[in-house]
Amino acid sequence: MSEQRPPLPPFTAESALEKVQAAEDAWNSRDPERVALAYTEDSKWRNREVFLSGRAEIVDFLRAKWEREHGYRLRKELWAYGDDRIAVRFAYEWHDDEGQWWRSYGNENWEFDENGLMRRRYASINDVPIAEDERHIAV
Repeated sequence: MSEQRPPLPPFTAESALEKVQAAEDAWNSRDPERVALAYTEDSKWRNREVFLSGRAEIVDFLRAKWEREHGYRLRKELWAYGDDRIAVRFAYEWHDDEGQWWRSYGNENWEFDENGLMRRRYASINDVPIAEDERHIAV
């Protein structure tokens, strides 16, 4: 029996919103193993200029990400959805080792298998330096 990650496709407006909220909650946990469970074993990613394949690479990538992005806090917003696809836009804030705060904006395109696991994730992200008092996303 295959693992399932409800809600399952085909998505409705309500189930797509539920999927986006679940992703936001998982990413805000900053737990790479928890986040990786939402993806197929052979999931394909493009994150900026980095291409990943499979849960093990996803876990390694996220572990390194959250070691350098301190105070990470994310908000995701449903942009569009279809039968087995969801598009989101997002912003997250974090600071580097020198204390510089950043706001990272982006878009993601997601494709799911029949069990509700994400088989493809394509993310385009831009970073903007901000002052700490310009933060919008509360920790």
